Amino acid sequence: MATLIQFIASRKIRHDYGSFDKKRDAGQTTPADIKRYDDILYGNDTRLRKWQLLDVYRPKAAVEADGSLKKLPVIVSVHGGAWIYGDKTKYQFYCMRLAQRGFAVINYSYRLAPEAKFPSSMQDTEAVFQWACNNAEQYGFDTSNFFAVGDSAGGHLLSLYTDAITNKEFGKQFDFIKEKPFTLRGVALNCGKYRLDEAEPKFKLLRSGLLPNKGTPEEIEMINSAAHVSKDFPPAFVMTCEGDFLKEDADLMKRSLEAAGVPHEFHCYGTAEKPLWHVFHCDPKLPEAVKCNDDECAFFRSLMR
Repeated sequence: MATLIQFIASRKIRHDYGSFDKKRDAGQTTPADIKRYDDILYGNDTRLRKWQLLDVYRPKAAVEADGSLKKLPVIVSVHGGAWIYGDKTKYQFYCMRLAQRGFAVINYSYRLAPEAKFPSSMQDTEAVFQWACNNAEQYGFDTSNFFAVGDSAGGHLLSLYTDAITNKEFGKQFDFIKEKPFTLRGVALNCGKYRLDEAEPKFKLLRSGLLPNKGTPEEIEMINSAAHVSKDFPPAFVMTCEGDFLKEDADLMKRSLEAAGVPHEFHCYGTAEKPLWHVFHCDPKLPEAVKCNDDECAFFRSLMR
């Protein structure tokens, strides 16, 4: 049960973030070359079912001569929002731009804190990957070439989920994660948060809303994703920018990948003279965002088999 202060904080963040995203997306429409499949139910939480929906976006031209869907590499997008804000509608235009680069993109909403405590978001991420494997034929997914992107809190969730499926000892804590017939070739971690043990009041409040026991040392250790990177973590594209308030976390993840011997690229966009901002890459009208998303998709293509 969310406390009153958590409820008030979540309402404020949802309002403030929502106002920014509304301005960013004003006037945008579905590109003419994209086929979209909307509002597909992937979960079974009857109380919060409205959050367990996903969309699939594909290039319209990606069809075989007989009219069947051409199998495409897949990008799963894990949205950000401080663990308490966001859904697939806020990421649809960003994700469709990724699809235009030759991918089938899965854009999903997941259950948010404080209404849904951790590991609900991890369970939903697992359910999305299960759904993708079970429906690969219908939507033309190449299960040998799965990729994923996540930003801010979504970067945390994606990195933690990737830890769980590649670090067997760590993954034992999440018995809902099952073996699946897919290969996660690479991930892009964008302006992410990879540790939650700081003393800043804002993160303390967010932790208390996210975690069932409000952030015990054991809980905090469990969700510090940079601490659980293993040698089997897939190749990673770690991105931040000048002006990103989580820039130091990108450096932390870079060091964790280096220590584990994981192939990775580290990119910092913008300059001190021309700084950008947190999750700038979600604005398709921004030249630096186009460059970043081109770089990430090129990184993914370099990993395809």
